[in-house]
Amino acid sequence: MRRLDLQPQSLKKELKRFNSRLLQSYQTLNNLGDLGIEATVYSEVFQQDKLRLRYYAPPDINPELSPILICYALVNRPSMLDLHPERSLIAQLLAAGFRVYLIDWGYPDASDRYLDLDDYINGYLHQCVLFSCEHSQSPKITLMGICQGGTFSLCYTALHPQKVERLITLVTPVDFSTPDFTLSRLVKHLDIDLTVNTYGNIPGQRLNDLYTSLMPMRLSLQKQMDLPSILSEPQKALEFLRMEHWLNDCPDQAGEAFREFAIWFFQENRLIQGQLTLAGQKVDLKAITQPLLNIFGLQDHLVPPSASRALAQHTASQNYQELALRTGHIGLFVSKRNGTQVADAITHWCYAT
Repeated sequence: MRRLDLQPQSLKKELKRFNSRLLQSYQTLNNLGDLGIEATVYSEVFQQDKLRLRYYAPPDINPELSPILICYALVNRPSMLDLHPERSLIAQLLAAGFRVYLIDWGYPDASDRYLDLDDYINGYLHQCVLFSCEHSQSPKITLMGICQGGTFSLCYTALHPQKVERLITLVTPVDFSTPDFTLSRLVKHLDIDLTVNTYGNIPGQRLNDLYTSLMPMRLSLQKQMDLPSILSEPQKALEFLRMEHWLNDCPDQAGEAFREFAIWFFQENRLIQGQLTLAGQKVDLKAITQPLLNIFGLQDHLVPPSASRALAQHTASQNYQELALRTGHIGLFVSKRNGTQVADAITHWCYAT
């Protein structure tokens, strides 16, 4: 470990270097243009309440590939998938010839306080699947779920297997009781009923604070200390600001759906125990027989690999494959190191199945 040099001359040089970077950061920020978030063109083809269904048309449709419907988490916004044209998962899927549909859940308000998981999965998600099939003139779709959206997609496929040709899950929690699932261990000690009864809808920023608390030094202190260096270069500044915009764009959570997800999944782990029911119908993961591709990050601090890998033991799919990448929860989608690896894996797997 390098020892700190606290000699006056060394401190003077360090402060001068820091001030120079601060000045350069100001000049960089002053000259930056539009952040260019969600650069890929899309059209809204269906809406229901706050929900909007986006359609991204590829330059050349590959008729051998069924359309992909992306089910994102309720937390944060799906702009993560299209933060920059050069590292946009959506743009990469379009380049491969996929027709891409994406669910934008919108921003819940007080009128959505009593929406529950049945409303989201058997209601909104089901309508998006039906419309995607109708719009694309395809009998089935490839359902791709991300994080909580992956958990929703597993539930949906178990309840409506006839509408799903293939299933793809990315950074998806399945077993909520693994010892290294820090977020789940924290939620187990929360009084969820008191929280929902107090807030009504759960403020998105409070959830963001909870996620930051999992890695406070790296996600808070270290980030602030690195700012002068990051913002001194235009390209780094753009990437940082795009990510910060996404991180802080946190929709509130419909109170009843939050209550059910926190208790049924995080606290009681009903999904893998076969004890989950929606609208009186049992959610049985063994009803999933579709080809299944499960992608996760080996350095994911939000959804550890153990929580995602558990999926292999709980479905009846005869074509289950995993892709483990040496990256984190967010890096899976935006890391330069990963490049087009996720999109390439999805494309090759769809051709093979």
